[in-house]
Amino acid sequence: MAAPVLPVAPLAPAHLSPFISARRRSSLASSDPPRRRGTGPSVRASSSAPAAVTSGWAPDSWRARPVRQIPEYPDAAALGEAERTLASFPPLVFAGEAWTLEERLGEAAMGRAFLLQGGDCAESFKEFGANNIRDTFRLMLQMAVVLTFGGQMPIIKVGRMAGQFAKPRSNPIETRDGVTLPSYQGDIINHDDFDEKSRAPNPQRLIRAYSQSASTLNLLRAFAHGGYADLQYFLRHSTTRLMPHSMSLPYLYVELAQRVHDAIGFLLAAGLPPQHPMMTTAEFWTSHECLHLPYDQALTREDSTSGLYYDCSAHMLWVGERTRQLDGAHVEFLRGISNPVGIKVSDKLDSSELVKLCEILNPHNKPGRLTLITRMGAENMRAKLPHMIRAVRQAGLIVTWVCDPMHGNTISAPCGLKTRSFDAIRAELRAFFDVHEQEGSYPGGVHLEMTGQNVTECIGGSNTVTFDDLSSRYRTHCDPRLNASQSLELAFAIAERLRKKRDRTWTSLISKVEA
Repeated sequence: MAAPVLPVAPLAPAHLSPFISARRRSSLASSDPPRRRGTGPSVRASSSAPAAVTSGWAPDSWRARPVRQIPEYPDAAALGEAERTLASFPPLVFAGEAWTLEERLGEAAMGRAFLLQGGDCAESFKEFGANNIRDTFRLMLQMAVVLTFGGQMPIIKVGRMAGQFAKPRSNPIETRDGVTLPSYQGDIINHDDFDEKSRAPNPQRLIRAYSQSASTLNLLRAFAHGGYADLQYFLRHSTTRLMPHSMSLPYLYVELAQRVHDAIGFLLAAGLPPQHPMMTTAEFWTSHECLHLPYDQALTREDSTSGLYYDCSAHMLWVGERTRQLDGAHVEFLRGISNPVGIKVSDKLDSSELVKLCEILNPHNKPGRLTLITRMGAENMRAKLPHMIRAVRQAGLIVTWVCDPMHGNTISAPCGLKTRSFDAIRAELRAFFDVHEQEGSYPGGVHLEMTGQNVTECIGGSNTVTFDDLSSRYRTHCDPRLNASQSLELAFAIAERLRKKRDRTWTSLISKVEA
């Protein structure tokens, strides 16, 4: 039975939304709030006549294109009924929230902000619960504080949450002991139990995915605005997670943690009111891979004030390695929605094709619209990324460069489990920063598969996880995730690179002034 649909917070006025910054909330909270590019709840379901904002595009125009990674449902009528039900439900996010995220990502494209995007490889119906959501949210806040302190810039927090249910597969079928069944493609499509009934695509799972996403968003909004994101809370309860008895971090990391503690204390002592929104609330957005197009189309809405379409299932969507064909259904769908869009970029993608993709998905070259998420391993990063950066720059394109150091570093452990090496992940991040320093471009963010739980899925880190440890707390349904300790350690490493970049910038400015 599908989970009940809970009340959905996004229908509150935009100027009250906890996902909008305090300054922007104040600008919207007038007697007649300005409704700029969809800041209010006035949206229409995508079944209405499409606005002429993108040539030849409609919410369903993807259906005329080659489709990959979407299963064939045994009961097409049941799928259609599920889509109609979703189309009648409230949107999960505001168009105005997606617009604000685009603004923030535009700052990251210019080197004035940094994206922290993270969460589960694939969300699970079975593992769904308040504690898991809380732990991941808390971890992202902790990482963001460390990154803010190191980079002295805003950190854009985007979760792989409230919709990350579908997973692309290299093979649509799986064979065990002579039995062949459809592959598990994420809880939004089928179940991972290996039997015919479980592996059959079930349209009712779309409804359950919406219900769980609504519940997750409600809790995230409460955390972001209801006191859980209070910096004093971090000061009292979270700093201990960064100390030696909690993590065997090198002295540099422990010292930085203490400086974060001291800086927050200084702000309070200097007279910043503890109740100031900067101290008590957090901006937080959601994202998922745009894979199950019937689900995303059903939650696409036209903003009545601008005529623009938004996929209201998430603030940000991305197209994956297996579905980014220029003439494909997924690119066709994404080119027409106005959410910020990401492209997963591997070493297999030719620079000229990357430029064409950017031009299709961001024809007006809007800052913040397009995020390029590189995933290719450290060696390929050093060899391939410079050419991509130069090609994008030569074409005059504005993009936000982000590193996904996870997917290019998946290996098989001797026990047969998939894992990733923390050292390899850190090496790819190091290569990412090195290349951008070499090319004079901006490292705009990081995209991680991670969890706030104490799992043992990736080997390495200061609290060393070995191959022998993997089976003790290996809980992922798909790919291995960094645990809380490994994620924080990585945040400190990134913060140090951001600090060095900032120091070089100041040194250069001082040299110019003195000259």
